[in-house]
Amino acid sequence: MRTAIRLFRRQGYARTGLNEVLRRSGAPKGSLYHYFPGGKEELGAEAVRVACGSVEQTLLGLEETCTSPAEFLRSYLQLLGGWMEASGFRDGCPVATTLLEMAPGVEPIAEAGRRGFEAWTDVMARALRSPGESDAARRAKARTVVAAVEGALLLARAEGSARPLRDVEATLLRLLD
Repeated sequence: MRTAIRLFRRQGYARTGLNEVLRRSGAPKGSLYHYFPGGKEELGAEAVRVACGSVEQTLLGLEETCTSPAEFLRSYLQLLGGWMEASGFRDGCPVATTLLEMAPGVEPIAEAGRRGFEAWTDVMARALRSPGESDAARRAKARTVVAAVEGALLLARAEGSARPLRDVEATLLRLLD
């Protein structure tokens, strides 16, 4: 699964063949079809679910340890910037590449992405809440943050620089004030 996630993230769903996933992971072909009888589509949907869950766990950890919305946002964007730099900007969002290629045409993959983004939005809405803010306003703010972060990851990858993440961090922190 980790190999499939990494390959889909780095080179896209369409450019990643099952034989490459098997070769790089060392898994036997029979096990792939045992666990994913629906083949690549089923593997792709599960890869999106697992990757979304990993991001959600990261966000939940930050929510638990950060004492303010600003600290939460700053910590998350700095974590992403470090991760991007460590990969030489070959990595980005662990689900965006697959979703851009396959949603909405492949419903299981699209649904996994929708659920993942919804879970991220839920955590962000709690972590970034302001006193007196309505639920609708809090969710709208959280969705805006998720969208801004996703865009910054794309720009960072294209530019080979963490600067877009730093720019989004500075802008979002001003908006939180």
